[in-house]
Amino acid sequence: MVSAKLSDADKELLRLLVDSEGRIPSQELSLQLGIPLSTVQRRRKKLEETYLVKTYSLDPLRFGFRRVDLLIAIGGGASISVGKELLKSDKVLSVERTIGEHTIDLKVETLVKENTELLDLLEEVEAMNGVRDVIWTEVISTIGRKNSPNHVARFLSGQK
Repeated sequence: MVSAKLSDADKELLRLLVDSEGRIPSQELSLQLGIPLSTVQRRRKKLEETYLVKTYSLDPLRFGFRRVDLLIAIGGGASISVGKELLKSDKVLSVERTIGEHTIDLKVETLVKENTELLDLLEEVEAMNGVRDVIWTEVISTIGRKNSPNHVARFLSGQK
């Protein structure tokens, strides 16, 4: 269980790192937490390696790409092999196994520029062994975005 591995200081350090998007200097963390700089640096490194997802990448949407999710129904227990095959495509960003909706086994995040690319990709996926059906969805606008889910932030602050 995660809470057993994290001290109160680690939870506070994680909260400060998330709130600042990692931009807060270790010296500032040391001052705010009243912990020696060397301790902050050691804990920060461990926490960043273990609990934080850090990204620094180009926004493909700014270059004319569209992000399209494929929702794929698989037959015969072939979801892992189909997923691995899909990951070979340079259009595929991620492949995830899903539960919940009984007809969707894989969610595939892709990037395409043109409708013809999307159609070609759909036909390619539909022709794969084990694929029963493919539907696609595309985000047309983002209403808002949260940095961290509220229940995770409450966990880090010690609230239930």
